[in-house]
Amino acid sequence: MISTYDYQLADLILDHSTEVKANDHVMVQLIGLNGINLLRALVQGVRKRGAHPFVQIEDTEVQRELVEQGNEDFWKIQAKVDQLPLMKQMDVFIGIRASENIYEQSKASKEANKAYSEHFLTPVHFEERVNNTRWCIMRYPSPAFAMNAKLPTREFTQFYYDACLVDYGQLKKAMEPLETRLREADQVHLKGEGTDIVLSVKGQNWIPCYGRHNIPDGELFSSPIIDSVQGVITYAPSVYQGKPFEFITLEVKDGVVIDFDSSNNDALRDILDTDKGSRRFGEFSFGTNPIISSPMYDILFDEKIYGSNHLTLGKDYEVAPNGNSSTIHWDLVCIGADVYLDGELIRKGREYVVEDLKGLNP
Repeated sequence: MISTYDYQLADLILDHSTEVKANDHVMVQLIGLNGINLLRALVQGVRKRGAHPFVQIEDTEVQRELVEQGNEDFWKIQAKVDQLPLMKQMDVFIGIRASENIYEQSKASKEANKAYSEHFLTPVHFEERVNNTRWCIMRYPSPAFAMNAKLPTREFTQFYYDACLVDYGQLKKAMEPLETRLREADQVHLKGEGTDIVLSVKGQNWIPCYGRHNIPDGELFSSPIIDSVQGVITYAPSVYQGKPFEFITLEVKDGVVIDFDSSNNDALRDILDTDKGSRRFGEFSFGTNPIISSPMYDILFDEKIYGSNHLTLGKDYEVAPNGNSSTIHWDLVCIGADVYLDGELIRKGREYVVEDLKGLNP
């Protein structure tokens, strides 16, 4: 049975996030069968709005097999014959990530991940979907997801919907003073436990995120001047390409990672050595969702943690570019560092301390 929350979430995605209208071509992709009720609510909603749903349901174990066994030729054919021609006909893309095992692809090799990213993800999603559709991506709750959040399933499920269904109009308004300050700023300095790093954002574009591309949402992002990042930064737990990291510390000089430490250095080294841009940074962001307070090994949630920043390894976004090109884009989150803009303390730990930004405190 489809829950009231799933109908509310579907309406938010169709009306606010992607603005579905009559005769739109709408791809609704479900990865993992756990989110089937949200898929059903979305398909009903698409048809009620006079649009055309194109449904894709993918099994996570089949996807794991394809990633592990795929090579450059395989993914080029998958993109060219199937996914890219279809994506080019879409006006809207809605992706539900409902895998119950975030480590499903943890055994895929460096070469396999690179082939998948370079020859499938990049042309189909980073280049076509991101730039030419109205798109939105979300997760879906499960007992396994609740375990990563260290919460009972019922409590986590309620938290999930609370985080997804925040008042995005109010959140947008609360972010406006921070956006104004950042557009006028040059140097950002993060200082906290294991972190002392500076970067320049002078003249960069800033994008407020309030439920248009991610659910849940709540961030304000740009990219650093590519060679300006200097210092040391320590991140919260993360999972990337199915591989877990309990902590990551990076030492950066002139925008390039020159040394690192983590709970999984072999895997980290492989990621950093993916290509020329994978040791540089393509995004810098402030997390602003007032409901999300701690990491749960899921970046769509973790990057929105209030009082956090993420300094992202890899590819930039065309809407806020800095010239970094890479087949990776790894949002790594630093929680609770003090933030200085051009020498002025604006956030102490996780609390904004200047009057015009206090609306961002939960």
